[in-house]
Amino acid sequence: MATSVAVVTGASRGIGRRLSVDLAAAGYDVVCVARSTDAAPGRLPGSIDETAELVQAQGRRGLAVGLDVRDEDAVAALAERVFAELGRCDLLVNNAAIAAPLPALEDTTRRWRLGVDVNLNGPFYMMYHFCRRMARGEGRVVNVSSGAAVMPQFGRPNYTATKLALEGLTQALGYELKHRVAVNVIRLDLPVWSEGFTATLPTDTDLLFEDPVIMSDAVLWLARQPIDYTGQVLAVTALRARGVVRPVTPYGSD
Repeated sequence: MATSVAVVTGASRGIGRRLSVDLAAAGYDVVCVARSTDAAPGRLPGSIDETAELVQAQGRRGLAVGLDVRDEDAVAALAERVFAELGRCDLLVNNAAIAAPLPALEDTTRRWRLGVDVNLNGPFYMMYHFCRRMARGEGRVVNVSSGAAVMPQFGRPNYTATKLALEGLTQALGYELKHRVAVNVIRLDLPVWSEGFTATLPTDTDLLFEDPVIMSDAVLWLARQPIDYTGQVLAVTALRARGVVRPVTPYGSD
């Protein structure tokens, strides 16, 4: 039986890195996608090369692909490469995102477009070029949203608007692709630790961050659901109440 293959964006650090490693532990080969590579490091620590090495340490194949999800041509080339080299894609996780910390009317319109391109257009490009190639009845897509989608007081309008739009897109494609590819979204409605998010917060913040492992719980559960379980917006707290996600796990705890 062929090994299952997962593609994870935003895999250089935080949620994407933890998820990639946990998917490998569950038996997936993992394609780790992000802009930060060893050859072209980002502003924050972490690279997809490091994540791919952690995947390989689990005994699975880890493929590091440096890519900006805003670049549709690069996304199309990625899909071609994955299906040519690995033969399949069973699970696509659209995790890459940015959350500009400024009020919309105090920020630049350029950064507004950046948020729309990364948080909404990027996931659409990934789904557009991967879903049509996924084996009928076997492919799963998990998009990553945030409680900010329904919290206008979050203070980052670009993030709120794009995450709410991503949830709507998920529901629409869940309907459009029913019986073919399951498309669902997980709403992280409590703060989850990541280098990217915490770097935008005041140094004296007293937020309690959850461990990114909760995302692995949710994604692996979704990957086991029937193909017609689709178009769902699933909040982590609701999944926890159903026993899908482990109890509150502060970042750094076992």
